[in-house]
Amino acid sequence: MTKLMYAVWGEDLSTALRDPDLHTRLTAAGATRLHVNLDDEAVAVAMRIPALDPPIQAIVSVWTEGSADAVTEVLGSVTVRLLGYAVEERLPIPPPDIADGERMDALSNIAVLRRPEELSREDWLHNWLVDHTPIAKQTQATFGYIQNVVTHPVTEGAPRIDAMVEELFPSEGMTDIHAFYGSGGDEEELNNRMTRLMTSVSRFGADRDLDLVPTSRYVYTLA
Repeated sequence: MTKLMYAVWGEDLSTALRDPDLHTRLTAAGATRLHVNLDDEAVAVAMRIPALDPPIQAIVSVWTEGSADAVTEVLGSVTVRLLGYAVEERLPIPPPDIADGERMDALSNIAVLRRPEELSREDWLHNWLVDHTPIAKQTQATFGYIQNVVTHPVTEGAPRIDAMVEELFPSEGMTDIHAFYGSGGDEEELNNRMTRLMTSVSRFGADRDLDLVPTSRYVYTLA
């Protein structure tokens, strides 16, 4: 089973990517599971950081037993632009289950990461996956944490990116920084958590050259 992740641009993606006909065609292409993460009206007030121009509108994750080309062709039929990558998934905090097609009551932040040139891949992965992961879990109110290490691109001309990270926060975290960090209204605790997190983030370069895409999360079982 291969997990593919796509940065997506298009028209009316909320309708196009959630269309049962699209899901049927993905199933025929070998897909067994689909996650749709949309930067939509429900997360309009959340912070976003664009590196790509124009900003990413959605992230689509597909688990498939077929070819990446077949999945890409189906998704390409309902989108304007696709950047696709094969990834290896890690689950430091498995997300809660939710009914197919139901929007999760959460802010789902997806960060698109690029390894700094001054770090080898080995050092970068260690700084992120080994050193940073427990700090991220301790300093934020995340209840789902999915790390996706890019292995190779699956669409022609896709620029180099090295990982996509999805973190689930309480919806209140869009406007309440204490809800985002889980600091319970304590300013000293908030500052401590923010300082620890950002110091750790800087060690693997995730404080620069990244896309941060706030999204609504939908999941679908296709087969």
